[in-house]
Amino acid sequence: MTLRLAAAAAAASLIAVPALAGGLNQPVAPTTPVVAPAPVLPAPALPQAGNWTGFYAGGQLSYGFNVGSDDLEDSYDGALYGVHAGYQQNVGRFVLGAELDYDWTDISIGEADTSIDNIGRLKLRAGWDAGRVMPYVTGGFARAELSGGIDETVNGGFLGAGVSYLVTDNVMVGAEVLQHRFNDVGPGDINVDATTVGLRASFRF
Repeated sequence: MTLRLAAAAAAASLIAVPALAGGLNQPVAPTTPVVAPAPVLPAPALPQAGNWTGFYAGGQLSYGFNVGSDDLEDSYDGALYGVHAGYQQNVGRFVLGAELDYDWTDISIGEADTSIDNIGRLKLRAGWDAGRVMPYVTGGFARAELSGGIDETVNGGFLGAGVSYLVTDNVMVGAEVLQHRFNDVGPGDINVDATTVGLRASFRF
């Protein structure tokens, strides 16, 4: 009985060794590393478009400086106040428009013994609709009335830039800088330059 058990045990061990050896020699499948997908960032969204189309009218308060030219030795400054009215139209993200404005002032050019009494402007404007904010550029025709030593109406032009903000759907405020040039002023045909910086408020309808 003991011999039979020993023989059986020996036979089992002989069978198990090759099987075990085969198991040790069996290739192990390589593991594939798990790579997390890269995050996809959403494209930045443009600000929601505003509604700038329509008529508007209002007033402005400005400060004028560097009133002079290469023909005058001094610069002069002073306040301006006035009114404006215009129309603008959304064309996609662009805002195109035209405007009339008129300023009263009493800026004195002492060297020429002359006062600038008023300035009127015909403006063209082109802006970018950034929602409730609209930066713009402007330019056009300007006419100034002078009195005193030089008593005449002179024509010129201007270029400028500004920004408007929609406080509500009907109220618009903004700021504007304009650079003017008037040529052939007075009997000496002098050139007069003027820069104005102003604040504006308008009612839309």
